[in-house]
Amino acid sequence: MRDYITIIGGGLAGSEAAYQIAKKGIKVKLYEMKPDRFSPAHSNKNLAEIVCSNSFKSNLHTNACGLLKEELRILDSLLIKIADETAVPAGQALAVDREKFAEEVTKRIENMNNIEIIRQEVGNSFVDNTDDIIISENLTSELKQMAKDGIVIIATGPLTSDKLFKEILEMTGNDNLYFYDAAAPIIDKSSINMNIAFNGNRYEQEREKDEDIDVWKNRIENQDRSYINLPMNKEEYENFWNELVNAEIVELHNFEKREIFEGCMPIEIMAKRGMDTLRFGPLKPVGFTDLRTGRRPYAVVQLRQDNSQGNLYNMVGFQTNLKFGEQKRVFSQIPGLENAEFEKYGVMHRNTYINSTKLLDNTYNFKQNTNIFFAGQITGVEGYVESISSGLVSALNAINKFNNINIKTEFSELTMIGALAKYISTPNEKFQPMNANFGILPQLDEKIRDKKLRYEKLADRSLLQF
Repeated sequence: MRDYITIIGGGLAGSEAAYQIAKKGIKVKLYEMKPDRFSPAHSNKNLAEIVCSNSFKSNLHTNACGLLKEELRILDSLLIKIADETAVPAGQALAVDREKFAEEVTKRIENMNNIEIIRQEVGNSFVDNTDDIIISENLTSELKQMAKDGIVIIATGPLTSDKLFKEILEMTGNDNLYFYDAAAPIIDKSSINMNIAFNGNRYEQEREKDEDIDVWKNRIENQDRSYINLPMNKEEYENFWNELVNAEIVELHNFEKREIFEGCMPIEIMAKRGMDTLRFGPLKPVGFTDLRTGRRPYAVVQLRQDNSQGNLYNMVGFQTNLKFGEQKRVFSQIPGLENAEFEKYGVMHRNTYINSTKLLDNTYNFKQNTNIFFAGQITGVEGYVESISSGLVSALNAINKFNNINIKTEFSELTMIGALAKYISTPNEKFQPMNANFGILPQLDEKIRDKKLRYEKLADRSLLQF
């Protein structure tokens, strides 16, 4: 057995796994293909790069992702610790400065004893001028070689390179599964028309019926500035909707199937389900008052602070596959964004995941070769915090195997960490990526109708397991 553990992929799962292993005094070789190659969604050379500031979601224990983060804090998760250190204002959510977060993770991993970062793509396959992947017959799979006499954690994420994904596909013997993920545009705050827009969280700024409008306007001036709201009347909304549903989208490659993951649906696809669909979704006006009229608007677009400086704002719910020029044209028709400067346009890209329900156990160990573990969104856990969780669990079990300890580190299904691990490893013919949610936890013995109270009890029960 080699005297180190190999980790392929320097994203959130891989970085967390590297930290957990190295702090136990075990050497790690961490392979990361950046900066030689970038996935369609990534753009800088740092480890643990993320594409959305609010990727860590709520901090409340009554929120499933908030509970998961608290469990990870108890277990000394490096990445959650850094997320807390690089947080930006976002109400009750844990949003981070994306650049500072990735920079700090990279610095900590680079400076840690026992970790060697190898900036190199793994995989022997190559791609010709078409979309077909070719394997040279005289080459042995690099992945198989790594796992032949060593322990490997594959944490290459949902955008695994063609080279390695082909090797994984041949190794697993299963058909690959696809879904699509989409990221929203980011706007320079200084280009937003604040004569139309207003700050404030949902409900916190809605005007009371008997409140004088001047008193109300003065009161909301000091509301939470991590959100900017853009109200629309009926005519403005319908004009925007018509332009959106008729806008040009990016043509996908012929090998990409048009399967869309419901948890991150492009806004143009959602809009095509009906003119009012957005008004009951990301553009719902409930909890807001239009400063221009003193009444609830017909629809509201929310922008969320994206960095610690407060100069960049993310368009909430506007994940999109529109062409860049179309994004500029269509989104600039939203009142308040007529002169918007788009620092980053939305993108849509292929995400891949393996059929973990047949391939992995609840420690993310590959059943066909126990020298191999998987971690991150390639396993079907959906979300950054969920990926960190899988990286931590796979690392703890890789450590056991490295030390010849024939005991698995398994987490109770009463915990969110354990429930996610159970979900991806339980046979399911309709397997889909899954976020942390209270629905995957075993239910309470008592029936509690009040949702908040029920979630509190589920969270308390989970934390008692540590």
